[in-house]
Amino acid sequence: MGHKVHPLSFRLGITETWRSRWFGRKNFAEILKEDENIRKFLQEKLKKAAVEKIVIERMANLVTVSIFSGRPGMVISRSGTGIEDIKKQLKPMLKYATEIKIDVNEVKDPETSAAIVAREIAEQIEKRIGWKRALKRMLETVIFKRGIKGVKIAVSGRLDGAEMGRREWLAKGKIPLHTLRAIIDFARDTAFTTYGAVGIKVWIYKGEIFEEKSKSKNQIAKP
Repeated sequence: MGHKVHPLSFRLGITETWRSRWFGRKNFAEILKEDENIRKFLQEKLKKAAVEKIVIERMANLVTVSIFSGRPGMVISRSGTGIEDIKKQLKPMLKYATEIKIDVNEVKDPETSAAIVAREIAEQIEKRIGWKRALKRMLETVIFKRGIKGVKIAVSGRLDGAEMGRREWLAKGKIPLHTLRAIIDFARDTAFTTYGAVGIKVWIYKGEIFEEKSKSKNQIAKP
């Protein structure tokens, strides 16, 4: 059986950066658990706000939570009290910090974000739209966006209420998972239906990063 590596963790330090940014020698496991609890809470609370990712930074007694959303208005709310409400609910979860700051960032092209695409497909499947129709629609929407080189969407579970679970996928373009310089956006989500859970995976290939060749150190110096 092949061992699958998460496309984002595989590229950390190359095309991707860490989603939690802090340094701690003591209580590392407990602080990491805090970050995980913060993410779970926000993803559940902001389920309809098209959240792409949540970045957590820690500095002394301050925790900065950056929320990247395709619908920032739903995070802030009409009255503008959304961020304050989130702060009040998050404070009891913090054991190693006294202050919390919430930053909301807008995702300009939600259709090019794997997390938002996966959430959109999950919502469609939960509304009893056929999985094949949902996948084809999203695939066509994403592949024609500028800068997108390839898309792959996979679903698994009791599709359309079948007695036996199976895995199906659709793809367009190319997805070079073994190329480290390739920018691969990957996300997973789950659609909860009356006949069971349906897992969704999305890969979006956005091109490659090429570093400029540094000048040779062996160049002869001019007199």
